[in-house]
Parts: sequence; C-alpha cells; structure tokens
Amino acid sequence: MSRFTIIALLAGLIFVLSSLTSAQNTYVGTTTCKMCHNTEKQGKQFEIWSKSKHSEAYSVLLTKEADAIATKKGFKTKAVETPECLGCHTITADAKLLDKKFDVKDGVQCESCHGAGSGYKNMATMKDAKKAEKAGLLMYEDEKAITALCVTCHNEKSPTAKKFEYAKMWPQIEHRVPKK
Repeated sequence: MSRFTIIALLAGLIFVLSSLTSAQNTYVGTTTCKMCHNTEKQGKQFEIWSKSKHSEAYSVLLTKEADAIATKKGFKTKAVETPECLGCHTITADAKLLDKKFDVKDGVQCESCHGAGSGYKNMATMKDAKKAEKAGLLMYEDEKAITALCVTCHNEKSPTAKKFEYAKMWPQIEHRVPKK
C-alpha cells in the first residue's frame, strides 16, 4: 500500500469518526458559518479562512500541476476526480449529508476541522461551548491536538507537503475568538 493511499485512508477515518460524533449532522457550508464568524467580536474567523490556502485547496486540484502529480502517483483520473486527492483538499461525504448551501469548491473549510455543523450552527447552541461540543462541534485547545489534526494531511505522505511546523504554520490560520 502506498504512503499516499495510507494518508487518504487516515483522512477518511477522521472524517468517519467526526461524522459519528456529530450524530449524522449535515455539512452546512461556509456561507452558513460566515453569518456569525466574520465579525470583529468573533475575530474575523471567516476572513482569516478565506485568505488562507485552505480556502483554495480544491482549486489546486484543477491545475495541470495537480494532474501531473496524480498521473505520477499512478492514478488514472484527474486530480479533482481522485478520491485520494479530494480527501485532503475538500470534504468528501455522502450527498445526503451535504446541505444545499454546502460547496465542495470551498476546499478545506470550517467543517473540515470542526465537524458537520447542522447540529451546532444556531446562535443559542454556539453561545454555550459545552452545548456546541455536545451537538458535534469539534474543538482543539492545545498544540498537540491541533497538530494531530493538521498532520492527517500535512505530512510526508502527501506528494507536495513539507515537514509540518506548528509554530510556523498555526499563526497563518489561527482563528480563536478574542478574549474579552
């Protein structure tokens, strides 16, 4: 089994586990998250994501360079059609788990890390962290937990990844709610 296949399987496993913990929540998409997470009070989280490479992850698969990498890896499909590529470049889920507002082209989006959002998307749930987590919101409070999630895709098994360096990479995507 190739290293690339192993990383795709790990990404899939994380997806399955997050799906199970979210009690069949559906993926609501970035436009739903944006409504509340683009304010100063919330730390402009949506803006941080939209300016990041995560928001462009899917579009990378549409390039000739990505197709060349997929061919070199032995895949017979274009990168954007290859499950092993899609597993780290967007959310891949059964269509019945995708809300009409969800767009696969949004790449590595909020719910890629925080789990399907239908169960915790409303204001009343989000105002209570414990209630939000119980409803399926996945949170990562320390470097070890964040790194463990990041390296499911950012690792030596990815054909273009460099060594993941938390101290260098996390500040580029960090999006905690500011302390009051």
